[in-house]
Amino acid sequence: MKTRPRGRARPRWIAAGLLVVGAAVVLGVAIGPVSLPPLGVALELLDRLPLVDIDSGLDETQANIVWLLRLPRVVLALLVGGMLALAGGCYQGVFRNPLADPMLLGVASGAGLGATLFITARAAGFPAAQGVLPIAAFVGAVGALLLTYLVGGVGKGGRNPTRLILAGVAVTSFLSAVQTYVQQRNAEAIRQVYSWLLGRLAVSGWNDVLTVLPYVAVTAAIVLTLRRELDVLTVGDDEASGLGLHPQRSRYLLLAAASLGTAAAVSVAGLIGFVGIIVPHIVRLLAGPSYRSILPLSVLFGGAFLVLADLLARVAVAPGELPIGVVTAFAGAPFFVLVMRTTRQEAL
Repeated sequence: MKTRPRGRARPRWIAAGLLVVGAAVVLGVAIGPVSLPPLGVALELLDRLPLVDIDSGLDETQANIVWLLRLPRVVLALLVGGMLALAGGCYQGVFRNPLADPMLLGVASGAGLGATLFITARAAGFPAAQGVLPIAAFVGAVGALLLTYLVGGVGKGGRNPTRLILAGVAVTSFLSAVQTYVQQRNAEAIRQVYSWLLGRLAVSGWNDVLTVLPYVAVTAAIVLTLRRELDVLTVGDDEASGLGLHPQRSRYLLLAAASLGTAAAVSVAGLIGFVGIIVPHIVRLLAGPSYRSILPLSVLFGGAFLVLADLLARVAVAPGELPIGVVTAFAGAPFFVLVMRTTRQEAL
């Protein structure tokens, strides 16, 4: 039986990913309370490229809507979606589990607790600027990751992917209980907490983009550089060691990078689930099983997916807005069941 050769992402899939990203960006910027012509938006974006001089036909007000209001939100969606999809593919490779998700290892619960503590403290009169919320969520996420790492090393046998998953489940349960207690003690802040927990991409300017960008860049650089090692890890530790790889060191470095990027994404956008499951699986079906293809394509298609999900969240109940986490859950829950069913059938 022939199998698809493992190798780097084919140029046609990279081109397709870039095309989808471009189309998603134009639609995300053009559609809103004030409709803008898609062609004019595309020309306006191209006009800012070096050595390009094009008259988009947009007036000053329309150009300000593009650059100051909508494009920051679309770029943030690209970064967060690409980061969550990349982390999902990385987790699935490290744990060799198709249901692995960026919300493993307590990252989401830690971020949720950090955000909850900040929101309740501000509601109680503690002076704090809104821009501190992502920092509080990020600190909580990294703290939870460190706690999971410590718990995963307790007892005999040392740390391994299975023990880390179990430790992540335990840490998630504990931190979620603490968060519930804090919410019950501060009922006046519950609405703000739930708004954040359901995910949101509402931004004012480019601050959130600049906050998350360095972490996304570092995570992407590390994970994409090591994507070949993920393919080697799939053959087993003994074979990987025979090929000159240090399996445990590679796993921990990949987990640390993916979790750091996830923490940064969660800190600015709240809890947005299922992106890390949906996108890598679709990419795997399209481009084959090699992580040299899955990871870079997941960045592109993950970013486009979240831009389109955010667009749907903005227009579905206009002039209101759905939490983006609700939109991804509607898409992700049936997909999760399908993946679980398929995985079980393959195992049988």
